[in-house]
Amino acid sequence: MTPASSGPAYRRVLLKLSGEALMGGQTYGIDRLVAGQIAREVGDIQKLGVELAIVIGGGNIFRGVSASAAGMDRAQADYMGMLATVINALALQDALESEGVVTRVVTAIEMRAVAEPFIRRRAIRHIEKGRVVVFAAGTGNPYFTTDTAAALRAMEIKAEAIFKATKVDGIYSADPVTNPDATKYDTITYLEVLERRLKVMDATAISLCMDNKLPIIVFNLRTPGNMKRAIMGEPIGTTVKA
Repeated sequence: MTPASSGPAYRRVLLKLSGEALMGGQTYGIDRLVAGQIAREVGDIQKLGVELAIVIGGGNIFRGVSASAAGMDRAQADYMGMLATVINALALQDALESEGVVTRVVTAIEMRAVAEPFIRRRAIRHIEKGRVVVFAAGTGNPYFTTDTAAALRAMEIKAEAIFKATKVDGIYSADPVTNPDATKYDTITYLEVLERRLKVMDATAISLCMDNKLPIIVFNLRTPGNMKRAIMGEPIGTTVKA
């Protein structure tokens, strides 16, 4: 991490987007306007010389955990959820390339007709060449969330931080939507997140980040320009660190 005054505070980051982030005001699917807004912000960051990778979820199309709770085999449901993330990755690639951002979709489940298979060194080479890499299909394994995939991929590409885009402006002691007395944290430790069971990322992802001292910056994606502010090192949202 470099001082904010000398330019971006981070040179290589991984952005974690939920599938729901692509829905906008809809109840299902992909809102092109929202995808376009995300693509423009990513383009602005790339112009700063920041290397960027993205991990995207699939909850706007299919949630494996929900289907499993309804009686479907968990592994089968998770594979379906992974395929949903590939649909989102392709939609995001289209939006990014419409903004002139060269993008590669890399998937943990091989489907060569639509995306590259995940090969760590090749993915890093894409990033070094200034391409945005969108990681799809989670880790390729059932029982692991896209949060865990984000932590894993961030470490594999040697990212300096995970930027977790959410619907609220940081981490709170309780859900600020239902509890107006919830307290916002500016910084919090990994252990505090785990002990207080704060729903930032799942416990496996938090533990991975803690073991590898990888900071997580949680911010509100719906506020235009927030992504760039966070990259520049401005104190927005919440930072999870040791």
